[in-house]
Amino acid sequence: QVQLVESGGGLVQAGDSLRLSCTASGRTFSSHFMGWFRQAPGTEREFVAAISRSGVNTYYADSVKGRFTISRDNAKNTMYLQMNSLKPEDTAVYYCAARLREPTISDVYRNDYDNWGQGTQVTVSS
Repeated sequence: QVQLVESGGGLVQAGDSLRLSCTASGRTFSSHFMGWFRQAPGTEREFVAAISRSGVNTYYADSVKGRFTISRDNAKNTMYLQMNSLKPEDTAVYYCAARLREPTISDVYRNDYDNWGQGTQVTVSS
């Protein structure tokens, strides 16, 4: 089990960039499949991006493909989400999540992760 802490959120204008970080406690970070989700007010939490244990395989929601990049540094127990060309519709609380069990392809996109951070607010003004 890992504990997750997100950082890097803030208020930006449309077209700007932000980089979110998710730092994990413990020595098993590299054993976890990791993901980013987001939740806007009045909506359900939705998948944003995910990355395999080694970082070789990445997955993205269609809405962020080509604008967001997920990465991880297992030596630093940290995962990142580089967000470029931000849009007002990207406004949400962003959560990082960890999953110890190897996911199926469908599991990647579902909320079925084992550990969650507390979230960081991203607000994009038009």
